[in-house]
Amino acid sequence: MTIQIRRAQEPDAAFLPAIETSAAELFRLDPELAWLAEAEVADAASHQDNIQRHPVWVAVTADNQRCGFLNAQVCDRELHVWEISVASHHQGRGIGRRLLQAARKYARQQRLQALTLSTFRELPWNEPFYQRQGFVTLEESQLDSRLRRVLADEARHGLPVQRRCAMRLSL
Repeated sequence: MTIQIRRAQEPDAAFLPAIETSAAELFRLDPELAWLAEAEVADAASHQDNIQRHPVWVAVTADNQRCGFLNAQVCDRELHVWEISVASHHQGRGIGRRLLQAARKYARQQRLQALTLSTFRELPWNEPFYQRQGFVTLEESQLDSRLRRVLADEARHGLPVQRRCAMRLSL
């Protein structure tokens, strides 16, 4: 199946909540995190705002179906990846990797120093996936104030602190 990765456009926003909901089904595989499959996702208006203000990429099939997205934000000299979601029936085909490659290319073109993100430890499609892409898991002592705030905010929203980590890919 041919998948095109391109910058998201405003009409794409309407499709992104369904992709996020579908992608979250994977969390049902982990009893402690299964509740995330039922969690509320960002609405189309929030996605549209992201598309207008920040770098967002979308994965599109040959028949113009949106099947994945990555949204990010430039923070100082780094590109922070807020989310990568791939619809459940398209997972395991390298789409997340390709979305990440697009973000990496953009960060290099912008002369940024790194990509950062926060994710779940040990889930195969989270920390180990990003490690295979070259990201390094940061120890507590390596976190800057921005990443500390990101992790603290996630904890306030109910994500288990002991299962979360921040990661960095130097460019």
